[in-house]
Amino acid sequence: MTIYHIVLFKFKDLVPADEDKDACNRMLALSTKCLHPTTKKAYVKILGGGKDNSPEGLQNGLTHAFIAQFENEEDRKYYIEEDPAHKEFIVSVKDIVDKVQVIDFTPGIF
Repeated sequence: MTIYHIVLFKFKDLVPADEDKDACNRMLALSTKCLHPTTKKAYVKILGGGKDNSPEGLQNGLTHAFIAQFENEEDRKYYIEEDPAHKEFIVSVKDIVDKVQVIDFTPGIF
């Protein structure tokens, strides 16, 4: 059961662009830094991410989006609750992110 994990950020207004970019690169790097506790292999597939460019005006202030994929619920649970690389990332952005929104879904389940 594949699970898609969508993360949306709004960086604080006074954060320099290079800090935003560095944080985004660290988010993308989680695909290699997050290691499965049993296999010690990368288990988070980051499908991509970037700065918003939608012309619709419905972003509600959110400026950056990332999409990750997990193979199963157990991997997602470990990532959210225990993964040290993920926890380190969260701490690293807490002072520069104004808003975070996360939504997960399993394809075809409505």
